Amino acid sequence: MATTQFNLHRNPFAQLILSNQAGEVFEGVSPVRAFPIQSPAGCISLVTTDGREVAWIDSLDDLAEAVRQLVLEELGGREFMPEIHSITGVSSFAVPCTWTVSTDRGVTAFVLKGDEDIRRIGQASLLITDNHGIQFLIRDMFTIDKHSRKILDRFL
Repeated sequence: MATTQFNLHRNPFAQLILSNQAGEVFEGVSPVRAFPIQSPAGCISLVTTDGREVAWIDSLDDLAEAVRQLVLEELGGREFMPEIHSITGVSSFAVPCTWTVSTDRGVTAFVLKGDEDIRRIGQASLLITDNHGIQFLIRDMFTIDKHSRKILDRFL
């Protein structure tokens, strides 16, 4: 599938407006990643408020800079999945326990309710869900620092 040709801008109410080559105009479109973990820069659908797909983006690199920025801004407002860079410590190796982590959004602490809240995604990625339902991503558990890996091994 090829990237659909379209133009994108914001209206005075900050909604995204999409105009396609056929002259159709769609108000309030939202970008949705098909594979947010494995392919965050590609396979993005632009959908209307009723969920109908009106455009497809194979890769963000296919877009003009201004359109790419609009899509990234909108995705940033919709998605919240901090990426863990290191695990500073855990309160206990029995669950529930509190994890202190350094993420791409700063240092934070969260409660891990159970071992089942750590899920493998593919060969190397992990998705950790805290007691509030917030998901934290470890993109590659094999490249994380030694101390963090040691803690992870206790829970895996």
